[in-house]
Amino acid sequence: MSSRKRVVGGNQRNGEKGSATAAKGKRLQTGDKQHKAALILARGGSKGIPLKNVKTLAGIPLIGWVLRAAVDSELFDSVWVSTDHDHIEKVALSCGARIHRRSAEVSKDSSTSLDTIQEFLRLNPEVDIVCNIQATSPCLHPFHLKEALQLITEQGYDSVFAVVRRHHFRWQEVKNDSGELTRPLNLDPHNRPRRQDWDGELCESGSFYFTQRELIEEQGLLQGGKVAYYEVRPEYSVDIDVDIDWPVAEQRVLRYGYFGRVPPEVVKLMFCNISGCLTEGRIFLSVSGEEMVSINTRDTAGIRILQKEGVEVMLLTSSLDPFEKALSQKVSARLGCEVLCVGEQPLDDLETLVKERKLSWKDVAFMGNDEIDVQCLNVAGLSAVPSDAPVLAKNAAKYICTAPGGKGAMREFAEHIRFFILMVTFGVFSCILTDQ
Repeated sequence: MSSRKRVVGGNQRNGEKGSATAAKGKRLQTGDKQHKAALILARGGSKGIPLKNVKTLAGIPLIGWVLRAAVDSELFDSVWVSTDHDHIEKVALSCGARIHRRSAEVSKDSSTSLDTIQEFLRLNPEVDIVCNIQATSPCLHPFHLKEALQLITEQGYDSVFAVVRRHHFRWQEVKNDSGELTRPLNLDPHNRPRRQDWDGELCESGSFYFTQRELIEEQGLLQGGKVAYYEVRPEYSVDIDVDIDWPVAEQRVLRYGYFGRVPPEVVKLMFCNISGCLTEGRIFLSVSGEEMVSINTRDTAGIRILQKEGVEVMLLTSSLDPFEKALSQKVSARLGCEVLCVGEQPLDDLETLVKERKLSWKDVAFMGNDEIDVQCLNVAGLSAVPSDAPVLAKNAAKYICTAPGGKGAMREFAEHIRFFILMVTFGVFSCILTDQ
């Protein structure tokens, strides 16, 4: 991967250093003691994609991607989500954010981001610098925020916002039947440049806006005073406005998203609950009293995918809802997996197995579906729950499947694990870390 552009002004390109481009303006006092707050605006009334901010993207609620980056950056004295919706509030709290419950006055379709930020500042007078982070920027990394904030704290800028370089030739829009002719806005057709000969144009990416409090209060501006931009490379810039953007964004975030301080390791061992994950959680009883379960062939194919990648798969039953021994043996023989019965604290039983294999939990994937699985979901390097798992389990998981238990959830998680195995094998995460 090529070195990351760190352009923050002038003609800086390809890692060159220099001062940021700035407009003349009042220089406000800076210092390490200023209270810095991250604020993500997440109104419940999204028109393009209903409740877009908490829709699952690559296994994580959309807003969770930027909250993880903000929290892990360790830049902010407080991290907030501003919302008017109960479900968004619950998701935000589970991600470690504080809540600004916005008033009805700034929750209208006509309300602007500035209106909400001004209300937030009135209610939180201790805040000196606010960073408005867009929830729909799932490829945001902590290093983006750190380098942008340094322009304020170390170089004295009043506001800094994210931009991305685009190479689009723009033309004047004309109305139908107007008789007008379109004209080029940023090129000369007689001397049409090649892409490699043209620097392109800087466009707001919308990822984040750092602003000093005084600029917002006194001038009603998010961008103003002594202003600078921070250029984000195109691969980290994602637009999510309509449903058709979602699959593209999902592929982008899997490739360039921020997955936490420690990147995923190659999974060597996977634990999966039979009841509620590999099956729907139902047990059928024959007339003769024999127990039966139904297993989707998509899920058995998922197990084979992992086994082909060298991952040992162990299936779990619970002493709280035990399988008949004969049924466990049949499942084990059919799927080529050991079946283990765990107690009320699965982590205690599985810890020994992990140590026996000389592994740590970062090498383990875990798929659970209920409250007793929360500890394992938290400690495993990769963890998942089916879409129909209870909220408590979902909050602990690193990946939330779009499929319910017994209907493809195992296959979906297996594909997710295989993706990370390939990413680590080909050094993609190493490239991203080097790029930072």
